[in-house]
Amino acid sequence: MTTPALLPLSGRRIPTLSPGASSFTHHRATLRLSEKFILLLILSAFITLCFGAFFFLPDNSKHKRFDLGLEDVLIPHIDSPKEGKHQGDDGVPAERGSVSTASSGICQEEQESLRDKIRADHERALQEAKEKLRKSREELQAEIQTEKNKVMEDLKKTNAGPKPLPPVPMPRVVGINDGEPPEPDVKEKRDKIREMMKHAWDSYRQYGWGYNELKPLAKKGHSTNIFGNSQLGATIVDALDTLYIMGLHEEFKDGQEWIEQNLDFSVNAEVSVFEVNIRFIGGLLAAYYLSGQEVFKLKAVQLAEKLLPAFNTPTGIPWAMVNLKSGVGRNWGWASAGSSILAEFGTLHMEFVHLTYLTGNPAYYQKVMHIRKLLAKMDRPNGLYPNYLNPRTGRWGQHHTSVGGLGDSFYEYLLKAWLMSDKTDTEARKTYDDAIEAIERHLIRKSNGGLTFIGEWKNGHLERKMGHLACFAGGMFALGADGSPDDKAGHYLQLGAEIAHTCHESYDRTVLKLGPEAFKFDSGLEAVAVRQNEKYYILRPEVIETYWYMWRFTHDPKYRQWGWEAAQAIDKYCRVSGGFSGVKDVYSSTPTYDDVQQSFFLAETLKYLYLLFSSDDLMPLESWVFNTEAHPLPVLHLGNITLPGSEPAQR
Repeated sequence: MTTPALLPLSGRRIPTLSPGASSFTHHRATLRLSEKFILLLILSAFITLCFGAFFFLPDNSKHKRFDLGLEDVLIPHIDSPKEGKHQGDDGVPAERGSVSTASSGICQEEQESLRDKIRADHERALQEAKEKLRKSREELQAEIQTEKNKVMEDLKKTNAGPKPLPPVPMPRVVGINDGEPPEPDVKEKRDKIREMMKHAWDSYRQYGWGYNELKPLAKKGHSTNIFGNSQLGATIVDALDTLYIMGLHEEFKDGQEWIEQNLDFSVNAEVSVFEVNIRFIGGLLAAYYLSGQEVFKLKAVQLAEKLLPAFNTPTGIPWAMVNLKSGVGRNWGWASAGSSILAEFGTLHMEFVHLTYLTGNPAYYQKVMHIRKLLAKMDRPNGLYPNYLNPRTGRWGQHHTSVGGLGDSFYEYLLKAWLMSDKTDTEARKTYDDAIEAIERHLIRKSNGGLTFIGEWKNGHLERKMGHLACFAGGMFALGADGSPDDKAGHYLQLGAEIAHTCHESYDRTVLKLGPEAFKFDSGLEAVAVRQNEKYYILRPEVIETYWYMWRFTHDPKYRQWGWEAAQAIDKYCRVSGGFSGVKDVYSSTPTYDDVQQSFFLAETLKYLYLLFSSDDLMPLESWVFNTEAHPLPVLHLGNITLPGSEPAQR
């Protein structure tokens, strides 16, 4: 029989009545409106009852569902006290839903008791709902707020006491005080640097306290996108160890109090993993090792835990940015095809090794060692490391290699990983030596005027331009001279001296005696900036950093002289009433300011100047290794101690 098609209600006809069907003469095809309303009320009541039962029945994971004939009830899953879990004849647990009257251990009285309990719970829930509905809107809002406050208090109690870290032997900490030079004129210069630091700090303390950085002309706080949209007091964290080394202990105490009371990483902020690592984790660890104050170690670990989600990529190469609250990471939009940057994911090793040492958590060490192992397996064009690596595919981005921006600190951390391990990490040393050999072969050249410079390799072509950031390499070559293969220590010390000379020339050939951001070596111009957007100076430290290392290894007085020239120029042209500002054109006798006092000016530039005019027993290089933000971390004389997650060290 064919099922008739259902038509829309408006298209259906009422069947025609047979004349003889008197029994249907009073049948009505439609219902009255009042009857419809009554039916609707009955239906609504039935639906309400069903939904009420659904929502108010107790939800208990200890209950187990059984089919008892025509109705389902929730009864507790009760094990026999003697036999334990009910099993079938073959010893296998009986399937869910099967019932054995003999073995269930549940009598009819217990079932009835449970039904009564369910009814009582249902009635109580309905009564509570009625009482809620009787309350005014204001009373309900007050109750909600009370519950919120209770939850917040519970969370505070949960988070109030961070897990105590395991006790570990404190690395040998030496040379953190004094360092006063015997020469009166050198002491006078050192005192001047200390006064400059105090001016920078006091200005920030007065006008930008708690903000990431300072606008010294506008006399207000400043921040950039590398810190997200939160004010994390970057200048405070970055400056702490400089204050301590300079003996400015009252200022150090002010910074410590702010960190104890205000530094909170549970914020919805997207930050640069690289910048937060070198400035915050590096700065906090250095402050801990110098002062012994536990708060710095605890804060460093809290932040490090927030950075770990950045490593959740298909390759383990971290994202450039991570949201501290959600853990979601991404890369800079301008980086080659969504790539991560060599100088960023390659500048984590020092801090992460110390985190594993202090916490006993192997994750930090394993993350950075995974990066090293992955890079070791990859082909490198001409033995060079390109600046871009895609974290999804594990393939290089565009073939651009630089010892300046985008590449610089990757090479620095290879060398410093070896030094920080008390020269036991021979894998890091070998990787550094191989990389420097390729850089010498393809990137380092002499200009027509005899200046040694480090160019940039772009798709098989050498661009004869050197950035201010690359000037750190003079100090790196000198620092790595001892331990060089094939007795090349003298060669690398000389190479460091040549880079220092070139970078000094970039300063000396400007009107302000301050170096530009980048300078060319072609078309008859040498160590001079050509483009307007490369003529600025933003209080950078790299040239002074190289002067300091060269002074420590040679004690040639010209490095102190060059450093003093730079200090005088900074004090003359960058100092304003509200701090220190960068300048937009070092070739102009009337420069304009950029109105930013960078946090690294206090962390690096002034620290290196102070150390340049101090004796060598202040922060001796045999005991300390400076991270790329100039935060000193102690050499780990591990001896027979093995870092969690690592293989035993081999010399």
